[in-house]
Amino acid sequence: MPIAKITGQGLAAMALSVALLWTCLVSERVILNRSYAERAQVMRELRQLQMTHRTVPASTPMPVWQRPSTTVG
Repeated sequence: MPIAKITGQGLAAMALSVALLWTCLVSERVILNRSYAERAQVMRELRQLQMTHRTVPASTPMPVWQRPSTTVG
């Protein structure tokens, strides 16, 4: 003796809800994987830009023991 009976409309509503839930989960995974790939690409591009735009000093600094001493007089 069943307490409640599931109607065809209720069963269809549950099936639709489950389908929407799985769609959301799959979409979330796709979005996360795409964002990971884009982040890796940005990091590679940033590293490449840093290598190509490396600043070169005008002259190399002298060691402390070779610097001329200045006197105030």
